[in-house]
Amino acid sequence: MKSFLTCLIACGMCATAAHAAEPRTGEQIYQQLCANCHGPNGEGTEEHYPQGLVGDQSIGQLASLITRTMPLKAPEKCVGEDARAVAEYIHHAFYSPTAQARNKPARIELSRLTVRQYQNSVADLIGSFRPTIQRDAQQGLKGEYFKSRRQRKEDRLIERVDRQVQFDFGEGAPGNEGFEAEEFSVRWQGAVLAPETGDYEFILRTENGVRLWVNDQRQPLIDAGVKSGAGVIELRESIRLLGGRVYPLRLELFKSKQAKEKRASVALLWKPPYLVDEPIPARLLSPQWFPESFVVTTHFPPDDRSIGYERGTSISKAWDQATTDAAFETAAYVADHLPELAGVKNDAGDRAEKLNQFAGKFVERAFRRPLSDDERQLYIEHQFAEAGDLDLAIKRVVLLTLKSPRFLYREISRGSADDHTIASRLSFALWDSLPDPPLLQAAAKGELHSREQVQRQAERMATDPRVHSKLREFLLQWLKVDQPPDLSKSTERFPEFNAAMAADLRTSLDLFLDDVVWSPDSDFRQLILSDDVYLNGRLAEYYAPDLPADATNPGNVEFRKVTLNPEVRAGVLSHPYLMAGFAYTATSSPIHRGVFISRSVLGRFLKPPPEAVAPLPPDLHANLTTRERVLLQTKPEACQSCHNLINPLGFTLEQFDADGRYRTSEHGKPVDPTGDYVTRSGETVKFTGVRDLATFLAASDETQEAFAEQLFHYLVKQPIRAYGEGTLDRLEADFARNQFHIRKLVVDIAVNAALTAGTQQTAAATTPPAR
Repeated sequence: MKSFLTCLIACGMCATAAHAAEPRTGEQIYQQLCANCHGPNGEGTEEHYPQGLVGDQSIGQLASLITRTMPLKAPEKCVGEDARAVAEYIHHAFYSPTAQARNKPARIELSRLTVRQYQNSVADLIGSFRPTIQRDAQQGLKGEYFKSRRQRKEDRLIERVDRQVQFDFGEGAPGNEGFEAEEFSVRWQGAVLAPETGDYEFILRTENGVRLWVNDQRQPLIDAGVKSGAGVIELRESIRLLGGRVYPLRLELFKSKQAKEKRASVALLWKPPYLVDEPIPARLLSPQWFPESFVVTTHFPPDDRSIGYERGTSISKAWDQATTDAAFETAAYVADHLPELAGVKNDAGDRAEKLNQFAGKFVERAFRRPLSDDERQLYIEHQFAEAGDLDLAIKRVVLLTLKSPRFLYREISRGSADDHTIASRLSFALWDSLPDPPLLQAAAKGELHSREQVQRQAERMATDPRVHSKLREFLLQWLKVDQPPDLSKSTERFPEFNAAMAADLRTSLDLFLDDVVWSPDSDFRQLILSDDVYLNGRLAEYYAPDLPADATNPGNVEFRKVTLNPEVRAGVLSHPYLMAGFAYTATSSPIHRGVFISRSVLGRFLKPPPEAVAPLPPDLHANLTTRERVLLQTKPEACQSCHNLINPLGFTLEQFDADGRYRTSEHGKPVDPTGDYVTRSGETVKFTGVRDLATFLAASDETQEAFAEQLFHYLVKQPIRAYGEGTLDRLEADFARNQFHIRKLVVDIAVNAALTAGTQQTAAATTPPAR
């Protein structure tokens, strides 16, 4: 794949411009000298340069590039007005984002549910037949301590809330009065919040009999009620959980006379996705009861993310098979829990009527709108008539519903959307899931006609934990750490940095993001400017040894917010988790850090390099600093079209080593953290260190626009330009007017997407059958 710079050098687009008999337009120069290689409209040619000429550099930057490098080995032949004319033509005709949008208008594409949307939709569809519980502020689990193994009410001597289950009773008892050291039992119950979607490994370390239930009231996840052998044992089992949801949890501990157990102890830990074993944090535990949730375990192929966000615009046999397998899995679950979900006992005289009513609600909620008479006949009445058995009829209804395009595909409407379509657009933007009963009721009453009505619903929905989860996942994607980076470091250079510290850094980042986003101001600028960071004792000892002794005690596992020197750090830009992630095992990486700032924070377009190039090994130039080594490697002119943007931004973070610690020297030389950036308007801004960079980025229109655009794409999963050319400008203006309030921007995006028809694309890669 050729870079833009390499392409222009190779074609020699200005080789004869200086010798023209009379001034030629930029288009004439391009068509005479470049179209053969790059195509008449810059689309590329299969034989020479298949990649189109597109990007986001300004006319001035393009003209400067042409002046310096064109033609190959004779750049003096294309300078001044000729270079400017060519740059203007390329930019306006097909190179700039505006030209691209004009030449190929974006459209709202017919889209299936993404994997995340499918999983959430099925979970909420089943969950809509269970009680809705609002989580309160209490943390920990409800602990009940009994003087016997039988856990009868009359044997309960202590009832309290324990923040965590980390107990060593030794050879004694939990309390002084009424207990015997030889025999007692404890029951902890409540719920646990899963921060992200994935497989969670629950871990029990104990010297006694234990049982653990997670998201299943019937079958224990770990069942070891009677312990055999002496000493501490470790028990592990995994379960898949969806992020942003609360799951019931119950743990029972038994110390038995018959087993002659001298000691009693228990510790409840888990291993979240991509992290290490750790005690379950108290902030994620609740003493409240919650109903269980249905979590589809069927494996789905990943969604397409080639343009930066998940979308469901392509269909494969693997995806179609996965929806079939998941439908069977869901039907089996519904059948197994039918008395609870339908609210009718198996021997009830009105069971047939109640199950028919349940089926009607199930299909309507899955389709996000009331059923027509024909639909009711097909999806419900026909299945009950043909099955001959009520349980089989319900299974058939579930299977037919979950394989229907009305469930699997998003709403398409031309012109004005009806209230149910608006409700669906709103719920998928905010929750990646189906409308809840209040939103469906508002749609049924015609209360989603005006912007004010939709705004009220969006503001109500924005307080739901599902928005918290979705926004958290977006921020991790924005920071390029949604797929956790490899934080392994050289044991020779960083002997104290280990996997546990890497996991602590991820927790520190999560707490910081939550603190900023869910504060009253929810100020986007504070993500970049804040002097605060969350540290436990282990991290404080390593990254901030100047803090008071109680803060740097490695035994202090609780995280607390501390304020660091603003000249040393600045928000997420210098957070140790990102700095360690955008680095090699032994050295920093200005290139990785510069690419992150360019693409994510500033929203700049960077083409992939023409070929993979391994970094120069530090040992090869042991006397050079990292900055000097990067400058040496990227010195060739063919590298500079991208690296003249990437390198100067990355260099501003050179005061942070490969483990994210602050430093002032490398190899005995002072670290040089100076850099610069040429804005889209052509202004050159210079920086010295991360604080200068952060101050510029927080106030930059480019940064604010890039954040709003990326958030729109993540929430709506459609191109923002399909909703009208002025949509991004309006969102950015409202963002500024609301003092860059992130949660208000989320609501604004959801409301705009729900009410705007946009330009529709009526066919996906595979058109769904009409049923």
